[in-house]
Amino acid sequence: MSPGDGPGEPFGTGGPFGAGGSDSTPDWSALADASAARGRRKRWLLIGGIALATCAVGAIVATAVVSAGSDDRAADPDPSTSQALPPLPEPSVSPEPSFSSVAPQPPLNPKDFIDSAAKDKAPLSSATLFPGKRLTIGDRTYVKGATATSTSCAAATQGALGSSLAAHGCTRLIRATYSKDGVAVTVGVAVFDNEARALAVKNQGPGGGVASLAGAGVPTFCRVTVCRTTTNSYGRYAYFTVSGFESRRAVTAKDKAVFTAGDDISDFAFRQIAARGQAQASAAAAARDR
Repeated sequence: MSPGDGPGEPFGTGGPFGAGGSDSTPDWSALADASAARGRRKRWLLIGGIALATCAVGAIVATAVVSAGSDDRAADPDPSTSQALPPLPEPSVSPEPSFSSVAPQPPLNPKDFIDSAAKDKAPLSSATLFPGKRLTIGDRTYVKGATATSTSCAAATQGALGSSLAAHGCTRLIRATYSKDGVAVTVGVAVFDNEARALAVKNQGPGGGVASLAGAGVPTFCRVTVCRTTTNSYGRYAYFTVSGFESRRAVTAKDKAVFTAGDDISDFAFRQIAARGQAQASAAAAARDR
């Protein structure tokens, strides 16, 4: 038996690490190089996989950020990567003004309330027609004197006016006197049931007038001398003035103070009568619209 076939050489010449060489010792250097090469390949594969995964996550995050920050609502071509955004809130719009389809009630005519006794129900007296102790018109101030109310209208007149008032159904004659700087004016308001009767008295023309009213510091005036008179009407009221000097001197066309005083007090009487209509119309409209 040859020395190479003895039991002291377990690997023989055809051992697994040899290729028929005569040296039976393993090539440890080659084995180490092969192992190192395999380790390097594994590490590169691992690093490449991590880098690829990182890129994929970064792309997904970037896509989500762009989608969340964009106002573009166009459809995403890839439904798998699209994210549904909540709808934008509708812009606030102020409500349009609304108008009632019901036509408003027409305003009430104040004069309707003083044209007849049927609608003219407000309190009526010398205090309501001629309130206060003084009357200021422009730069002129008049002091109020005596007042009086008579249900016998003719008794508070002079001349033909008395019979005219009686003929047309005068129910009351309310008087008041105002004075300023020696000039006195008495105003009288005659009350009728309707406008037609007051107009008839007004249209009858000159013929007497209201009797002057003395008292409260004003002496008797305009009884036996020439004075200035006026006549007018509004609604169911006819109103008259007589104006002159407290000294009883006759009035002439040059006495402007007498004319101005008479016009001031006549205008005041008209405004007071008109105010009655306005107040009653306003009250009636408020009650109607409640």
